[in-house]
Amino acid sequence: MSHPPQVALLGGGFSTDEDGLLDDWVLEHARTHRPKVCFLPTASGDAPGYAENFLTAFRDRPDCEPSVLHLFDRKLAQDVVYVGGGNTANLLAVWRVHGVDRVLREAYDGGTLMCGISAGANCWAQSSHTDSFGPLTHLPDGLGLLPGSVCPHYDSEPGRRRSYRSAVATGVLPAGWALDDGTGALFANGRPTQTVSRAPGAHVYRVVSDGAGEADERALPCRELRRGRGAGGRRP
Repeated sequence: MSHPPQVALLGGGFSTDEDGLLDDWVLEHARTHRPKVCFLPTASGDAPGYAENFLTAFRDRPDCEPSVLHLFDRKLAQDVVYVGGGNTANLLAVWRVHGVDRVLREAYDGGTLMCGISAGANCWAQSSHTDSFGPLTHLPDGLGLLPGSVCPHYDSEPGRRRSYRSAVATGVLPAGWALDDGTGALFANGRPTQTVSRAPGAHVYRVVSDGAGEADERALPCRELRRGRGAGGRRP
């Protein structure tokens, strides 16, 4: 059975969480039982430590085959592409210069699950809320696999919520999705199909303009991920 194009936005994962619940959840939605999972550390400048942290977290798992894609390796016969955090603007610019954006689009259209945290969540949408240039601002040139905008770290970084709401309210950014840390949102064919949380009280939000200069924010119901339930219990 063919799988629809999917994107998973993450507010956590191997780089921030010890329990692996969000990573378990991602693997549940790959197109194979034992998926090939490829990590892209481009946003951090291919930081060796970041890539090694990914391999440490994934190499001993019986439920996947991990690898790391560095900038000049274009082989993407993968089931999951996992993009790390860092600088969203730099990530997109480097990908486009070297044609990685086209390779990712082809993989996405072929059913590879795209996911990532922070910059690795921002990059998939049309627009995003970012600190790539220092102060919090908007970035209108994402890959466009998801319609609208994305804002990570909604509950954990000072000024994020206020700044993102203001950008959406005034039309600087289109309506979109804001993620508290510890949450995940899965999209199929650009439409949300699941929202999950590994932290009580953490949410994914739909943020839209009310047409009168204010933003409407709606918390989506999130299924709580627990060890042995809801995340497949597959992490050893």
